Amino acid sequence: MIDNFLRPAESRARMGADALRILGTLSVLVALLLHGLTDAAIVAFALPGLMLPRFVGMRPWADIAVSVTLLVAAWSNVFDLYTRIWWWDIVVHFVCAGALAVVAYLFLAHRGIVPATADGGVPAVAAVVLTTAFGLALGALWEMVEWFGYTYLTDRIYVTLDDTIGDMAAGGLGALAAGLLLAYGPRLWDPTALPTTRQSPDAASHC
Repeated sequence: MIDNFLRPAESRARMGADALRILGTLSVLVALLLHGLTDAAIVAFALPGLMLPRFVGMRPWADIAVSVTLLVAAWSNVFDLYTRIWWWDIVVHFVCAGALAVVAYLFLAHRGIVPATADGGVPAVAAVVLTTAFGLALGALWEMVEWFGYTYLTDRIYVTLDDTIGDMAAGGLGALAAGLLLAYGPRLWDPTALPTTRQSPDAASHC
């Protein structure tokens, strides 16, 4: 995976994806200077997700889609869009959970934890079932983070039971849609970047 991350950008689309990672990093500083420490921390929370598509070898257009989704999700918190627009929270959770669930599947495939096929693809059933599960798990984790932030950091974070259940449901549906895309849609990653299940555990651990 380190080789994928350090590979020079081979196209304008890849340069654009890398530019979004730089923009995300700078966004933390901008949020800190203009909005304060809490908002900067929220934006910084998106940084690992911005880096992972490069590590797992996602195609540039998919990389850009994930990065834009995460940046929109982060800055929507800063500008309070989740409370100003009633449906915005649902849409962002749907898209964001789906994007992160796909990245999680590809990351775990690199580590040999979930299956990949001999041609660098993913089994359809595993992609749908596991990606949906990952999306639900990530959604639950995010709701715990929101609860912690509301309870111990700031009451600006909007937390209610209906909001929590609705967000998790939207995220689960988004992850299901992403799993179907992963299984049956255009390949979202470079097949040469993904280890296969035929590799030995020692070989997979060095990818």
